[in-house]
Amino acid sequence: MQLAKRPRRLRRHPWIRDLVREHSLSASDLIWPIFVIEGQGRREPVASMPGVERLTVDLAVDAAVEAAALGVRAMALFPVTDPARKDPRGTLALDPENLTCRAARAIKAKAPSIGLIADVALDPYTSHGHDGVLVDGDVHNDETVAILSEMAVVLAKAGFDVVAPSDMMDGRIGAVRDALERAGHNDTLILSYAAKYASAFYGPFREAVGSASALGTADKRTYQMDPANSDEALREVALDIEQGADMVMVKPGMPYLDIVRRVKETFAVPTVAYQVSGEYAMLRAASERGWLSWDKCIVESLLAFKRAGADAVLTYAAVEVARWLRSG
Repeated sequence: MQLAKRPRRLRRHPWIRDLVREHSLSASDLIWPIFVIEGQGRREPVASMPGVERLTVDLAVDAAVEAAALGVRAMALFPVTDPARKDPRGTLALDPENLTCRAARAIKAKAPSIGLIADVALDPYTSHGHDGVLVDGDVHNDETVAILSEMAVVLAKAGFDVVAPSDMMDGRIGAVRDALERAGHNDTLILSYAAKYASAFYGPFREAVGSASALGTADKRTYQMDPANSDEALREVALDIEQGADMVMVKPGMPYLDIVRRVKETFAVPTVAYQVSGEYAMLRAASERGWLSWDKCIVESLLAFKRAGADAVLTYAAVEVARWLRSG
């Protein structure tokens, strides 16, 4: 019997595979998260994230210039705060001369074309490692939201194009939007961590920013989402869009591609996914053991985000991947 339908015809040659490919990956799809430290000319390897380094502001500027030249259009900055400067309320978050604000001004001076995204949460600044203010052992929602709103304005004034509330407090998007409007920052974008799960995949990140030791054995399950829930993510996203979010994020990434797909199909808004530290670390560790091909697996994983519906992906491999894409 002769076969009339042979799908392999469309896979036979590189030119036809390229021609009919449904999704593609470019440097402009990638957002590069970096960790910033105090000092000058200094870089610190992150032990649990091979290939990732904490950078002083001057080196972060150099990194931003390279990223922009490679076509990476946005970076997300995360500060590493001296424990001696942390307190229960995360007071340093409101200081316009804090590390994050200084880094933003320096980067914008040398790489003005790159979009800067600021994390709006208190965990890098609190002595207890939570994303908000503790009252009787619980993270107090409304008191935290008031501080986050002030923090967002401070970050917008420092030059950040996007503020990204990652705390998962109720009502914080509306409060941040109101605060930005009142302060005259009408054009500042809000990227909401709208569906952020209480995930075990964040461990290396907490080590990188120094919040793991402060948090200790505590967890964030009273405000981050239950990994078992899917419909809840849609409710969270709907609320954040209603309150003024310009973009929404799903975090973590690959274990939650079903959520990415549901969010994109339901709301048709700019949807971002975060390939978090644990995902990155697993692929790196496996490749260092010779079990996986690093370059092939990281690119395949990023394509999976695009296929699921993500418009952009935060990945620690952004610049490395951009170099490969540039070289062909």
